[in-house]
Amino acid sequence: MSKQEFLGALYNGLSGLPKEDIENSVQFYSEMIDDRMDEGMTENEAVEDIGSVNEIIQQILSESSLPKLVKRTVSKKHDWKVWEIVLLAVGSPVWFPLLLTAIVIVLTVYIVIWSVVLSFYAADFSLAVSGIFTLVSTVAYAFTSNANIFAMLVLIGGAFVCAGLSILSFFGINQITKGMVFVSKKIWIWIKSLFIRKEEV
Repeated sequence: MSKQEFLGALYNGLSGLPKEDIENSVQFYSEMIDDRMDEGMTENEAVEDIGSVNEIIQQILSESSLPKLVKRTVSKKHDWKVWEIVLLAVGSPVWFPLLLTAIVIVLTVYIVIWSVVLSFYAADFSLAVSGIFTLVSTVAYAFTSNANIFAMLVLIGGAFVCAGLSILSFFGINQITKGMVFVSKKIWIWIKSLFIRKEEV
């Protein structure tokens, strides 16, 4: 494949994205090919070294924002047939509520996930504050006239228990958060993949 064929396929494969984004991508890969040719490769070797144009298109689309992908999907569907328009209009009382429900469910899942994470951090923070407050209270209690050694030991023990639980919980919650971030990314990638149709160039 020649450089012009590669860039033409790339341009066509990205059609529907903002013109500036397409031109930036084409310019970027044009310079990559030129750099390889400057290093002594032939044009075909340079293009081959870049990789499959189909894979590059899929990568660029996967890195594009969801609004751009939605707009691209709609704009590429420019040749609506009459029966498609009629079917879309007639079926709107069915598919629109379902689509809205799906969106609400996804948003609800996201909100619930991160609400749980925030509640974990809030509980951990409460443990840390309780430990510090108990320790300070113990020091203040030690200077009172009716200070009791046994009570002080119990308070100090409670303070260290709270501090220890807070530290252990913090590391555990961090791992849970990483897992939540991973799941959230997977869900987001899946949603974006619905608007990316694999095409052979």
